[in-house]
Amino acid sequence: MCQPPQTRNTYGVMNSNNFSSGNPPRDSLPRDNSVFTVSQLNQRAKQLLEISFASVRVEGEISNLSRPSSGHWYFTLKDAGAQVRCAMFRSRTAMLKFQPKEGDKIEVRGKVSLYENRGDYQLIVDAMKPAGEGALLLAFQQLKQKLTALGLFDQERKRPLPQAIRRVAVITSPGGAAVHDMLTVLKRRWPMLEVDIYPALVQGREAPPQLINALLRANRDAQADVIILGRGGGSLEDLWCFNDEQLAHAIAASAIPVISAVGHETDFTIADFVADLRAPTPSAAAEVISPDQQQIRQRAGQLYERLLRTQHQKLSQSAQYLLQLKQRLRGPQHILQNQSQQLDHLELRLQQVMKQKLTLSQHQLSRVQQRLGHQHPQLVLDQYRKTLEQIQRRMEQAAQNSVRTRQTQLETHARLLHSVSPLNVLNRGYSISLNADGQALHNASDLRPGDIIETRLHKDRIKSQITEVIHEKG
Repeated sequence: MCQPPQTRNTYGVMNSNNFSSGNPPRDSLPRDNSVFTVSQLNQRAKQLLEISFASVRVEGEISNLSRPSSGHWYFTLKDAGAQVRCAMFRSRTAMLKFQPKEGDKIEVRGKVSLYENRGDYQLIVDAMKPAGEGALLLAFQQLKQKLTALGLFDQERKRPLPQAIRRVAVITSPGGAAVHDMLTVLKRRWPMLEVDIYPALVQGREAPPQLINALLRANRDAQADVIILGRGGGSLEDLWCFNDEQLAHAIAASAIPVISAVGHETDFTIADFVADLRAPTPSAAAEVISPDQQQIRQRAGQLYERLLRTQHQKLSQSAQYLLQLKQRLRGPQHILQNQSQQLDHLELRLQQVMKQKLTLSQHQLSRVQQRLGHQHPQLVLDQYRKTLEQIQRRMEQAAQNSVRTRQTQLETHARLLHSVSPLNVLNRGYSISLNADGQALHNASDLRPGDIIETRLHKDRIKSQITEVIHEKG
């Protein structure tokens, strides 16, 4: 939907002719003997309310906002002293350009009615706008935040314009000033550029579908190198069709780079943020895609003069090189004489090199013969025999030294063993007692009366029978 929400401060009030005198219709009240059912009473009350308050404006704060899957909205509109239930049906909510939320202060237009099933008094809302802030600006900011979250404004998604643009598709109103300005700039700067006009409305409710269809046709034709989507300046309401969400998605999906050239330099639309490039004005967009033919002519002239200078320098250098070749060119006899002299020179150098090689080889042979003489097998054997004799003498000497050392150690150990030998102790007057198993006795507790023991002296042995075992205390 392109048509912006109404921004007028008043919606207008409609009154029924039946209430011109301030009295209700004659058949709306029961006769004295008539009795209404509850349904009839609510129905008549609903008619009275809807006729009396067919179109009213109410300002308040939203609370208890509910959005069921049916698409209808239910909420309470309240102020400091009272509240009223409100209902806004899907056909109306779909036309809003902003999304209200809990706690928002809004202004609504609608009719007062009654929900007959429960007898609830309510307001049926037809239009809504923020109180204190323009609906268009709020809708613009909300859509911008939504598309930013979807990534439609990311620089990584945008494509650079082609280097050489030969054909451009212009989507605009064919009778507007924008197309005239762009064609004037292109004719002045680069008349060879081909221009395809895709006509579309650029203002009003029907503009977004036509702009989207023009974008699709330009992509299907696939003839243009770039697309310009533009129009001249205007108010926020005039440019509102370029803030359409579906148009933004169509621009992002275009296979051909899109330039947005909407309004003046200070005007910004959603199309500007989605497009691959934003131009401040339609004329600026035409300048972006077209080179200046005056500059190109000047550049071509400079290149032509440079080419002439380069060719002149090349010809001059070639002439000098040809002259040098002519001077170097000589007769065949002179060439043969030079080559003969070079051959003689090479022959002399070869003889000299061969003589040096022969002398060097003779010196090397002499050194080899000398080394062979020093390495005769008999000399080597004599040297090995002397070495073997020296080793044998050293081994015999080492063996004798080792035997003497071992003898000295043995004598020392023997003396040490003799000093600690039990026999040596017996020699000093001590004795050793052994049990029947030949084990040395250490404690009297190991014996019983009647046991036979053997006592060993220095030279003799004595066998004894135990008559009594005396245990000393201590």
